[in-house]
Amino acid sequence: MPASTATAPHPHPLAAAARLVMLALIAILTLFATRDVAQLWWIALLAVAGLPSLLAPQHRLIAPLSRVAEVVVLGLAASQVAAVASIGGTVGGLGASAVLPYLAVPVTVTALRRRFREGAALLAVAAATLLVSGALTEVGGRLQLGQAGYLAVCAQWLILAALGLYAAGTLHRVMAVRGEGKPQPYAEATRLLTQLRTVARQLPGATLDPGGISEHLLEELRTVARADRGAVLSASGGGRLVVLAQAGVDRVDWETTLDADSAIADAWASQQAQTAARSQSRSHRGAEVSALIVPLVAGVRTVGLVVLEADVAHAYPPPVVSRVTALTRPAALRLEAALLFDEVRSLATNEERQRLAREIHDGVAQELVMVGYGIDNAMATVFDDADETAEALRTLRGEVTRVIQELRLSLFELRSEVDRQGGLAAAIAEYARTVGASGGLRVHLSLDESTARLPAATEAELLRIAQEAVTNARKHAGASNLWVTCEVDPPYAQIEVSDDGQGMADQRPDGRYGLAIMAERAERIRGRLEIRPRQPSGTTVAVVVGTSSRRDNVRDSAAPEGE
Repeated sequence: MPASTATAPHPHPLAAAARLVMLALIAILTLFATRDVAQLWWIALLAVAGLPSLLAPQHRLIAPLSRVAEVVVLGLAASQVAAVASIGGTVGGLGASAVLPYLAVPVTVTALRRRFREGAALLAVAAATLLVSGALTEVGGRLQLGQAGYLAVCAQWLILAALGLYAAGTLHRVMAVRGEGKPQPYAEATRLLTQLRTVARQLPGATLDPGGISEHLLEELRTVARADRGAVLSASGGGRLVVLAQAGVDRVDWETTLDADSAIADAWASQQAQTAARSQSRSHRGAEVSALIVPLVAGVRTVGLVVLEADVAHAYPPPVVSRVTALTRPAALRLEAALLFDEVRSLATNEERQRLAREIHDGVAQELVMVGYGIDNAMATVFDDADETAEALRTLRGEVTRVIQELRLSLFELRSEVDRQGGLAAAIAEYARTVGASGGLRVHLSLDESTARLPAATEAELLRIAQEAVTNARKHAGASNLWVTCEVDPPYAQIEVSDDGQGMADQRPDGRYGLAIMAERAERIRGRLEIRPRQPSGTTVAVVVGTSSRRDNVRDSAAPEGE
């Protein structure tokens, strides 16, 4: 006996029941039309012809041949039953309607299996069989094919079967089109991201940086309209705007609340350019001012605003507004693509951090904990005279504890992100306190954050730079104090981390890799990174984004000492 045998597929109970019901129905109709029990042998022959298709529905050869046999037997049975019914006194040829309803069985099976060509072939075979059998059968000296009733009944059932097959095919095509219109989420995401990568490589300068696009737009607009101050604003959630870029001598505290009574809020809501005779900033104290606010609309969605101001009256007549809007129209689509790309990149980065955190927590961290337990057991059972072994085990236990602590801090770093309510300064402060406490560092914080927010991607990169600087100070500097300064006043921001350790000498192993990562992050948000010695000892790491109204963008090495 073989070790295993292949089991044939069992007939579907619903298909078997449908065939039995249909066979019983045409058997009753045949008896009623002919009053001849002998004609039931056609019903038995139909059952035998359809049995292979029922038992082996997936077979590529047996199932189709069985269905062909069914329609051939059906055509012969229809002609014979019609002839017997006519002899019995029924109107000539109408007796075929007793068995032809069975034609729905093989045709429906092909439709359900989406084999519409086979269904059409079965109808053609059925029609040919009915014609041939009708031409060979005589009733009262006349051919069956010459009786109008026979032809009418055969045509009726053939047409009904063809209409059913056509309806099934149409329904299948409609469902297929709807399925194409709603692809699976991951397949659609892959398709769109592939298209985005291709398009991004073809863009001028190959950039999808919202800040760079905004600065270029402001430069273009200042060539067609006077602007002593200007800014590009974008939505950040919570009914507020963020400053993507600004132009002018002084930094401006723009109105970023969409609930305020301002031309900025009106332009956002109406998607129409607005002019005003007062400044749209909260800090401007000038006399005569002209303001122009142009919404950046991509399709039906407002993706941002351009604000231009001049310190003269009536600086933006309709012709100037027309020239400005002509430039902002194509820029809106570019900015929307850049913002969407930023959002996709942020989602991918957050998901990757969570994945890495889970892998470390479920893998290496758990294994090291088990190693620690094993060392504890070994220390409990070591011989009293094995002092050297016990000391080695204690040292190893301390090392494992240190590695576990490092892993937990790595998990904390991966999971840390800027809360949309708390802000960048709060996230940096929380991280510095946690890491400083684990390393025995005294942490001094100086936080100055505006209520306005930087773009989410910029905040995320600044947080990672600050984390890298704090981690390097804890691991490698041998410091006692850590000073963290955070100043955020969009679009300007400055983060500074200083320590009183051994400085950036060759003996510090944090070296070039960590510095290269920070430099890449700063370049990504169009910021600048500065690393310099701190007097009398230690290192200062500073990153600056945007320009401040003051000229001391990067502070002296002496950091504030207040907590």
